[in-house]
Amino acid sequence: MGVRKDAAVANERGTRARHRMSSQPSELDEELMRALYREHAGPLLAYVLRLVAGDRQRAEDVVQETLIRAWKNAGQLNRATGSVRPWLVTVARRIVIDGHRSRQARPQEVDPSPLEVIPAEDEIDKALWLMTLSDALDDLTPAHREVLVETYFKGRTVNEAAQTLGIPSGTVRSRVFYALRSMKLALEERGVTA
Repeated sequence: MGVRKDAAVANERGTRARHRMSSQPSELDEELMRALYREHAGPLLAYVLRLVAGDRQRAEDVVQETLIRAWKNAGQLNRATGSVRPWLVTVARRIVIDGHRSRQARPQEVDPSPLEVIPAEDEIDKALWLMTLSDALDDLTPAHREVLVETYFKGRTVNEAAQTLGIPSGTVRSRVFYALRSMKLALEERGVTA
């Protein structure tokens, strides 16, 4: 009985292929889709449901895509002998595999709403602050600039800075004190207040 129904589908596809240039291809297209759906959608859905672990929505999408591909390849199916169901099953399986691969290759999407709550840092303000800071550092003496760079910007302790600069740690402390004082004045001149 399945072979006779497939023959009817093949005849409808053949009619569609022969009448592609006719004035009413939409009626033939609709009839072909109805015949494909009527004969193959149920068994194909049952098969695909097993492939997608029971996800009905996904299975229905796969069946729909499979039938659309069958409709688009009606001429190729018409040349095939026997049932079209093996072709449909193969196409459906490949669609499921391709979907699985694309989900594996692409990171899982997340809800962006939590990110909307977090305030974004303004990069322009940050750049202006760094320019002002750099300009103020240029006003310091080289000795004061050295100790600030070593202790504040490179994060070294007083003893580590002393060892790196080759000066006593007491000198580093003294220079840091006076460098911070000079830096504060340089920043105030540029309109930055604490």
